[in-house]
Amino acid sequence: MKTVLITGGSGFIGRHLSIQATELGWRVIVLTRDTTAAALRLPQTAKLIDTLDVLTDDLVINAVVNLAGEPLAAGRWTEARKQKFAISRIGATEALHRFFAARAQKPEVLVSGSAIGFYGAGNGKDRPIDEAGIPVDNFSHQLCKNWEQAAAQFELLGVRVIYLRTGIVLGEEGALAKMLPPFKLALGGAIGDGQQWMPWIHIDDMAALILHCVNNTALTGPVNATAPNPLRNALFSRLLGAAVHRPAIFPMPAFMVKILFGQMGEELLLQGQRVIPRKIQDSGFNFQYPLLEKALADLL
Repeated sequence: MKTVLITGGSGFIGRHLSIQATELGWRVIVLTRDTTAAALRLPQTAKLIDTLDVLTDDLVINAVVNLAGEPLAAGRWTEARKQKFAISRIGATEALHRFFAARAQKPEVLVSGSAIGFYGAGNGKDRPIDEAGIPVDNFSHQLCKNWEQAAAQFELLGVRVIYLRTGIVLGEEGALAKMLPPFKLALGGAIGDGQQWMPWIHIDDMAALILHCVNNTALTGPVNATAPNPLRNALFSRLLGAAVHRPAIFPMPAFMVKILFGQMGEELLLQGQRVIPRKIQDSGFNFQYPLLEKALADLL
């Protein structure tokens, strides 16, 4: 039985990953700040730890999936919150590296969190962005770049490293859960001019994609974790409205987004590039939910 260590494993993505990995016969170890709360969300067979120090030297860890990180979309980006974003991502990844650097047994692979924010600001242009895309500099890009650089230290340990550039993950938690209430009240609509792209992925595909990265030894470097058919915000909004049988006719003007959410609103809500998952598709991964209509029908 192979063992996977998941940091941030009690979160939205980590919970689904733990379930899928357990069903596939993996031994799952989850590093979490609150083992009591995590026990209510994770498979009973998962081993929950709150410090790496309890992992004995004779325990073979085959894979590490690093998902820890303070949520970006929870509110305005104050300087204090920006510091928390960095510490919870970069600091946690560096601590993980120090632990394995001092350990004789190294994992075979590290799948380390990142985001499509790596590509920076977007203005709705049609040009597809794959893993070779040239980023536009902004806070999101700098945060993701530094996060990936922290994970890159594992390469010096002989570990295969994947930088998981995640899009908008749709499921019972996360972005979709926040979008649904106004749409169910027929108060939903496009954000800004609605021309920004929304690279999305169904939560089941997200967990399966991570496990594909773990198991496919030919994969390395950045991998876009998005469905193959991103949509502009205006069309995404219409399809979400149709899925809950409500019109999507109340747009949120860009000036209001900036007033309410500041820099977070500008970078996460008003901007978006047409990110496509070229690398994962070339590796043979098949999406269960390649189209938004099918994904929403399953989730709603």
